[in-house]
Amino acid sequence: MRRPLRHAELVRNDEARSGAKRGASSGALRDTLREAVSGEVDFSTTARALTTMDASNYRRVPLGVVAPRDADDVAAVLDVCRTHGVPVVARGGGTSIAGQATGTGVVLDLTRHLRTIVSVDPEARTAVVQPGVVLDRLREAARPYGLTFGPDPSTHSRCTLGGMIGNNACGAHSVAWGTTADNLTGLDVLTYGGERLRLGRDWRGAPAGLRELVGRNLAALRTGYPAGLPRRISGYALDALLPERGADVARSFCGSEGTLGVVTEATVRLVPLPAAPVLVVLGYADESAAADAAAGLLECAPLTVEGMAADLVRGVEGLPRGGAWLFCEVDGRDAAGALVRAADALDAAVVTDPAGQRALWRIREDAAGTATRMPDGTEAWPGWEDCAVPPARLGAYLRDFRALLAEHGLRGAPYGHFGDGCIHVRIDFDLFTGQGVRDFRRFSEEVADLVVAHGGSLSGEHGDGVARAELLPRMYGAELVGLFGEVKDLWDPAGGLNPGMLVRPGRLDEGLRFAGLPVVGPGREVARCVGVAKCRVEGPSSGPGLMCPSYRATGEERHSTRGRARLLHEMALGEVITEGARSEEVREALDLCLSCKGCRSDCPVGVDMAAYKAEFTAGYYAGRPWRRPRSHWTVGRLPEWLARGRWLVAAGARLPFAARLAGVTPERELPRVAARSFVSRFGRRRTGGDVLLWPDTFTNHLAPEVGEAAVRVLDAAGIEAGLPPGRVCCGLPYVSTGQLDRARKVMRRTLDTMAGALGRPVVVLEPSCAATLRTDLPELLPEDARAAQLAASVRTFAETLEEFAPDWEPPRLDLQAVGQTHCHQHAVLGDAADRRLRARAGLSGDLSGGCCGLAGNFGFEPGHYGVSVACAEDQLLPAVREAAEDAVLLADGYSCRTQLAHLTARRARHLAEVLAEALPGDVIPSR
Repeated sequence: MRRPLRHAELVRNDEARSGAKRGASSGALRDTLREAVSGEVDFSTTARALTTMDASNYRRVPLGVVAPRDADDVAAVLDVCRTHGVPVVARGGGTSIAGQATGTGVVLDLTRHLRTIVSVDPEARTAVVQPGVVLDRLREAARPYGLTFGPDPSTHSRCTLGGMIGNNACGAHSVAWGTTADNLTGLDVLTYGGERLRLGRDWRGAPAGLRELVGRNLAALRTGYPAGLPRRISGYALDALLPERGADVARSFCGSEGTLGVVTEATVRLVPLPAAPVLVVLGYADESAAADAAAGLLECAPLTVEGMAADLVRGVEGLPRGGAWLFCEVDGRDAAGALVRAADALDAAVVTDPAGQRALWRIREDAAGTATRMPDGTEAWPGWEDCAVPPARLGAYLRDFRALLAEHGLRGAPYGHFGDGCIHVRIDFDLFTGQGVRDFRRFSEEVADLVVAHGGSLSGEHGDGVARAELLPRMYGAELVGLFGEVKDLWDPAGGLNPGMLVRPGRLDEGLRFAGLPVVGPGREVARCVGVAKCRVEGPSSGPGLMCPSYRATGEERHSTRGRARLLHEMALGEVITEGARSEEVREALDLCLSCKGCRSDCPVGVDMAAYKAEFTAGYYAGRPWRRPRSHWTVGRLPEWLARGRWLVAAGARLPFAARLAGVTPERELPRVAARSFVSRFGRRRTGGDVLLWPDTFTNHLAPEVGEAAVRVLDAAGIEAGLPPGRVCCGLPYVSTGQLDRARKVMRRTLDTMAGALGRPVVVLEPSCAATLRTDLPELLPEDARAAQLAASVRTFAETLEEFAPDWEPPRLDLQAVGQTHCHQHAVLGDAADRRLRARAGLSGDLSGGCCGLAGNFGFEPGHYGVSVACAEDQLLPAVREAAEDAVLLADGYSCRTQLAHLTARRARHLAEVLAEALPGDVIPSR
């Protein structure tokens, strides 16, 4: 796997700024840790702000973060923290939903260095891994042997094995392969007291006194745990220590949420991959009917039985009839047929195509994020996330649960592991006001009693954490919960490991991350990030998506969408980051955001970091414009300079010192201005036509050949194009550099120019300009009805041909197409019409995902060149290198073409150019 780029220019240290704000004891602890460990010790404001939250509703501020390099480093950290009386919490991917990956002492970041797959033994079907290994990396290593790791939570592309062990993670295939605890054979563990233990599936490694404790409490352990629950995750699994269950210490340790010891290595069991997986989708009237049916399907030996309600699959085509669905995976067509016959569903679909299966599974995997948005756009939260009941009681429980929601005036869309009786749901709690929090607590208490009444577990996955530990006496009773405390004290007498989790917890309505945030405004917006961390995906698991290119280049949390959202959240709170809109920590993190808009579409909760960056940048420079980079005045105002004197810009760009004068990085050349603009060449068609062709700055002044090619193709299709009645600009360069007041001024002037032409279809050849007109324009001018009208008129080149010339046949090329879908097209516009047009023209193959890395002004600015190139190397450049020599290199965006010209010897073209070059010499309009 390609290691993340570690560019010197990216490694910034804000210790000097934050050091004066820390107490002497924190400074002494930091210094001692630096002497003791070889890994990174970071007590900076940024490091602390990035780890205050996980994927839960809770927030705790740590003293600092340590990234140990090996087990000896972990031991050293524990020794120093024990000496200073400071607690320690181990953290993997930070996707825990109950708050257990946060802490007030030292956070151990196990993802940076402890991420080695030590070995894979295909004969024994085992693997040895370090705790920071991402699950998908293990699955990739096992796949050549026809094996996999059975537990597969929806965060499999970024969750770590250490976190899965801590929370006893399960996933969609648990009906076949069980929980993480079912798939462990041994653990290397360090205790807070400094002991190194090797835990196995017997009494090996158990702390002194544990065996005696179990022997004294056999009756309580045999009768205190609910029966018939495949997903009983709550509390400590002390019943695994019963003699009739083999006294399995490793299994008992699993799910202890980092409260007993820190895992430094694990031996896990692997299982065979299904030979011919088939996805069967079954439709039911509602989720209760689906739940009633789920338990009966287990007789067919399915690999998965997952439930989804209609609210979570809005707009999905090809599903069977129904208001809720069971997604069931089986091995082989015969098994699929047997399942359909046993299902008693309204309708069924059998999906054998791997791409179709992936598309449907992606809907299920994104549900943890998509469920946070109700159909009317309001927010829902994970406050009661993953209880489990016996599968046969799931339908009855869901009906009672729906009634309880209605009684409290709450809404939520249940989904999850119906075959195991485990339900996920995000609920529209009001967690911003005092009354809302009190209502949240009352509901949590009542729903806990409901779960227990159905013989269930408060946690069926993800653990108890802060969210449910306080309620454990309702499930287990005082005696068994008292035993949990005794067990904690045997393993961790000093109470230094993740205190407050499982044992002696705080209140579930305290420490909420929303406390202190404004009910409306930017703080509320960034709170939308619930931390599912899809933006942290790297390597092959990332697929063709876009988010988050800067994280994929640097591997740094602060350069992920989640990391930036966390910093903005802390800025809004003002406790850790205290400078507000003048925060250097936030500015530095946002500096490497390419404003690709990928998070707008790829983030399951729709975080729009490009918009947040523009707003922050505007505030950061408000009242002190002289501090802006020179590139903001040059590249960021390029439309103005070209409109005022394009000949002067053209002459200046040829000067040997032009780049330095313009504030552009020395590795880049300034764009060349065309001898004649597109508008000057096209003036004879100034008005009239079926559509208006938008003369964006890039097409008009830098690449007029694209505009001419588009006119030639539109003519061939019988579509007459005219121009807007005057000078227009979408305002993109101003938006991307945070010059929002100027952007609004430019946009209003454009709307004035277009006043007589509003409502006419507008063809925009540059994807970034089309995206700006469709989204930024109405969002920045919400009070101006003309903005929404113009936004609705925007068409891409391919959309125009499909809408106005549906029967036109483009020239047939029969060549491979390679290149990249523009990031703004992917995020905002969609490329379905482009795919269909390429197919009709015989251009085969899919374009790569990701971002080209130039991204308008970003790649021209000093300090960005390394990341810019790394982004291109992520997906685009490898695809170009692997393509055949006669492949057509497509790039509709001017930035993408510029980046490819800079980094390759091949010329990229807009799709309009490719089609125009294939037309006959004398084109006669088809009409």
